[in-house]
Amino acid sequence: MNTISPRSQMEEISMYSPGKPIEELQRELGITHVIKMASNENPYGASPLAQKAITAEIKDTHYYPEITAPVLKHKLAHRLDVNENQLIFGNGSDEIIGMLTRTYLQENDEVIMASVTFPRYKTNVIIDGGIPIEVPMKQGGLHDLQAMTNAITESTKMIFVCNPNNPTGTIISAHELLEFIKNVPPHILVIVDEAYYEYIRSDDYFATLHYLDEYPNLIALRTFSKIYGLASLRIGYGIMHPSIVSELLKSKDPFNVNRFAQAAALACLDDYEFMRTTQEQNNAGRQYLENEFKRLDLSYFSTHTNFIMVDTNMAAETINDELLKRGIIIRPGHMMGYPTMIRVTIGTTDENQLFISALEEILSI
Repeated sequence: MNTISPRSQMEEISMYSPGKPIEELQRELGITHVIKMASNENPYGASPLAQKAITAEIKDTHYYPEITAPVLKHKLAHRLDVNENQLIFGNGSDEIIGMLTRTYLQENDEVIMASVTFPRYKTNVIIDGGIPIEVPMKQGGLHDLQAMTNAITESTKMIFVCNPNNPTGTIISAHELLEFIKNVPPHILVIVDEAYYEYIRSDDYFATLHYLDEYPNLIALRTFSKIYGLASLRIGYGIMHPSIVSELLKSKDPFNVNRFAQAAALACLDDYEFMRTTQEQNNAGRQYLENEFKRLDLSYFSTHTNFIMVDTNMAAETINDELLKRGIIIRPGHMMGYPTMIRVTIGTTDENQLFISALEEILSI
């Protein structure tokens, strides 16, 4: 029998590896109490307004959703002070990454990105026939923008900048990022992924939306999955020049954002209290973890997200396995280029305390 072969690009990638689901660990170990601190989900759930909107939407489950989310688009455009034709929604911001590579990459076009960043950039580039150019990080888990500038060639088609960066949690200063964008030729797309934008705790942050008119090649990506707690509904969005939106709409799946996601996202925009509370609790959790890491004499990256990377001075895989035995799911750094670091979602007070207690026990073995 002849073997059916996939495209050659598929040989270079593997299936995305998410954080282990709670249900899977419960089945494996036969335990009931599991803490998931691996996927940067909001530990405080979703907005009550969003939950109510989802319930109200059930009656229309049999109808397809509107394909461009016009009601949500109108409200979000007003909130962000952008034009409606600058917005596009996706099944998570991941889908918009795929729209961009599918729409703009020709065979062997080069795409620049950091060596340790969100893996879906590289995967989508490879799938669509491009060549990922991975630039090593600077010390401290930071983008090396000068090296990324130096990596630009005649074959460069787009550049991904994750800010704050996943998995390191670090940000690029406003001045540094603006100077970088100024030096990128206007025919190259600069995609700034701001999935964790709402968690930033610094005034020295690049206001991407303020520069969209000046730099038509600039794109911002954001999501409702993180601070809004809508991870299971999968809804993200991009803000960009209307001409780019028009091109992406040609490759977008018709009904990519479901009715529940649109309704929940619309409701979230009115729940200022939920966002404020989440920000305050996340900041308190971050401070607690940082203080405990200092007490344990462990170094960590300064984070502007709802997760933190800490150097355990032990093999990350060992730490991961031991934490799993104790019902705690984290993300081991050996899969991201940091063999002794782990990435942990900032959880509730109880979750953070249980994690520190387990980590301290493991480190003393």
